[in-house]
Amino acid sequence: MTISMTTHDDGVAKRNVAILVMAQAFLGSQMPIIFTIGGLAGQSLASNACFATLPISLIVLGSMLSATPISAIMQKWGRRFGFMVGAMGGATGALVGAYGLYLGSFPIFLAGSFLTGIYMSAQGFYRFAAADTASENFRPKAISYVMAGGLLSALIGRQLVQSTSDAFVIPFLGAYMAVIAINIVGALLFLFLDIPKPAAPNENTPRGRTRWELLKTPRIAVAVICAMVSYALMNLVMTSTPLAVVGCGFTQNNASDVVTLHVLAMYIPSFFTGHLIVRFGVEKVVGAGLAILAGAGAVALQGVELENFFVALILLGLGWNFGFIGATTMLAGAHEPHERGRMQGLNDLLVFGGVTFASLSSGGLMNCSGGNPIEGWNAVNMAMAPFLVLAGGALLWLTLRPKTA
Repeated sequence: MTISMTTHDDGVAKRNVAILVMAQAFLGSQMPIIFTIGGLAGQSLASNACFATLPISLIVLGSMLSATPISAIMQKWGRRFGFMVGAMGGATGALVGAYGLYLGSFPIFLAGSFLTGIYMSAQGFYRFAAADTASENFRPKAISYVMAGGLLSALIGRQLVQSTSDAFVIPFLGAYMAVIAINIVGALLFLFLDIPKPAAPNENTPRGRTRWELLKTPRIAVAVICAMVSYALMNLVMTSTPLAVVGCGFTQNNASDVVTLHVLAMYIPSFFTGHLIVRFGVEKVVGAGLAILAGAGAVALQGVELENFFVALILLGLGWNFGFIGATTMLAGAHEPHERGRMQGLNDLLVFGGVTFASLSSGGLMNCSGGNPIEGWNAVNMAMAPFLVLAGGALLWLTLRPKTA
């Protein structure tokens, strides 16, 4: 690649990154809204408190099952079309969820949550789209900047939760109506993306490695494991947080503030995570992320004062940022362009499969593993330990493994 081509590519990449940052900020604001009130709304509709977080689990399950189809759609018809499909899935999910709230029907509310997972899956590909037209040096920064758009999404989401949740007689209905509008308006941003569609395959197109061959590649395997653990543990703890905060005697607004600071901690570091990866190497950044996640669990186990919730959730967000962005960067550089659709869809299938398991486990651990919210909250945080050992061991193995050509 010539210098002029690299410069042109990074110019296109920077324009695409700006659009994706706006999409992450505006469209992405629906996720803090839904994750803040989903469990509380579920608790008000479910006949059994153990199922309170099931709506969030259904969102993640929908995301997991959508990952491969959305990736295939993008591989065939391009990123723009795939992202619009995701936005329409989010609008439909919010509409069905709002109808479930209106009727007081938990099953209909769950169906809406499942459809919302289509948007969540599409949003997960923003980070990969940022890398599509970027040079190798700009790639980690492009991914980080797009993830940084979540900083604005946290602020927008918090304001919408507090201004719309009680806008109607039916609690939370206003927030879901706001999510419908966010998806319809936000979809227009993708009209300005400039990411070429992948070339149609022919007899001369490289077939690339199979999914199993990709997963057997050590760097890919470790990247997937670290991404799964970082995202799943973040979701495990965050899903239970509103229930724990309210269950320990604090208010819904306190829970919203804790989740907001957590989301800010997830995305503010993105302004420099890419630079840290370039300077220190991706393995060290991922390792730091896993260590910080362990620190979050340790702080949460020290007590249930409001300060403990704030510090633990801030550390949880920071650890997720380093672990997940680092793993994404590691993966993006470990496969060929013609393997993109296959590998990225498989990665998100596995990542959100782990997140689904964590989300399903979260409600049971929080509400059904102890006699009170404190015992449930402790169980949630202690569950992090074995998975951190798994990811840390895999990363250490990759680091110590002899370098081959």
